[in-house]
Amino acid sequence: MLKEIFNKQTKWPVMKNLILKEIDDLIIDSLGIVCFISFFIGGVVAIQTALNLTNPLIPKYLIGFATRQSVILEFAPTFISVIMAGKMGSYITSSIGTMRVTEQIDALEVMGVNSVNYLVFPKIIALLMYPFVIGISMFLGIFGGWMACAYGGFSTGADFIMGAQKDFIPFHITYAFIKTLIFAMLLATIPSFHGYYMKGGALEVGKASTTSFVWTSVCIILFNYILTQLLLG
Repeated sequence: MLKEIFNKQTKWPVMKNLILKEIDDLIIDSLGIVCFISFFIGGVVAIQTALNLTNPLIPKYLIGFATRQSVILEFAPTFISVIMAGKMGSYITSSIGTMRVTEQIDALEVMGVNSVNYLVFPKIIALLMYPFVIGISMFLGIFGGWMACAYGGFSTGADFIMGAQKDFIPFHITYAFIKTLIFAMLLATIPSFHGYYMKGGALEVGKASTTSFVWTSVCIILFNYILTQLLLG
């Protein structure tokens, strides 16, 4: 399928509109749930860390340090991507699967259009903006942790900010965005594959959506382990 995507390109004026539509459907529509989850996950991580630092000899700024590390390295790139496998993945599989069931893909082929390029390529290009979503998720996760600490009475806002800045390694951001780009490719291609090659009727569309979510999540977690070993090991 990946080879077919680049065989016969759709004309640019048509492709531009398709890409803009996919950016709206996949990226812009996902911002709400990503912001909501990131903010509260950051708060929960900060509270859990604060509640486990019971020894008075342990400095309070470690809450900010632990929250930053957790959010940037794992929660924002991996946790959000697994959630997006459910949201984006199900949308992609069901939309392409419905086109397959209603024979719209066959109609595209009859008109001489490369249906794989027409349907999948705009999704891949749109999801190149996925690191932008994860960047917002990182910021809101750390901000949520700061809010939880400062207003929950677990430590002062200044201590949290000092911890968030302490021993910062810029490569961790690079590592997170490399992971995010790989996950974006998985989010675009695996659900598209399951939707494009499905057979049957409306019931099979639902089954294909479930299968694509499971396989996308499994691949994200597997690639997460491999990339962590390669980049940080």
